[in-house]
Amino acid sequence: MMDYQSVINKYYPSENELRRILMVHSRQVADRCLKIAKAHPELKLDAEFLEEAAMLHDIGIFECNAPGIQCFGEAPYIQHGIIGAQILREMGWERHARVCERHTGTGLTKWDIEQQQLPLPHQDFMPVELEEQVVCYADKFYSKTHPGSERTVVEAMRSLEKFGWDGVKRFQKWVDLFE
Repeated sequence: MMDYQSVINKYYPSENELRRILMVHSRQVADRCLKIAKAHPELKLDAEFLEEAAMLHDIGIFECNAPGIQCFGEAPYIQHGIIGAQILREMGWERHARVCERHTGTGLTKWDIEQQQLPLPHQDFMPVELEEQVVCYADKFYSKTHPGSERTVVEAMRSLEKFGWDGVKRFQKWVDLFE
């Protein structure tokens, strides 16, 4: 079985700006996940899995069209999670794949997808396992458009407001649980 670094190297073989953005962002998310796991032993989080999943949660961005972060693929950016999930499923990494497809916003419901006519399969993509929730939560503090910077809780909540109050409420529950 390959380790997460081998997976990254396979899909991002060149040292370029896209790989740098991905690595900085993913490392920030992973470090926050590990900090949460250490601060909350009562949650019995799988720290090794958290690190792997955080490092791989955006593996599918290279196939998306997001020139601002050096992604010059054809798929809409909102599909990066399901693209990453497909990549990881093909490798037999089902648990990691679920993190990929469930980390957008604070998760997406079938209703959200249908109402907003998002180019995604009409099904729920909500983080279920605690580890999925931790990666999704940690991801909201770090933007790939500003690698290296960190949002405050308030800034992260504001960034979610445009997608509706349900996501903000889910995020607030995670703040209460993980901070």
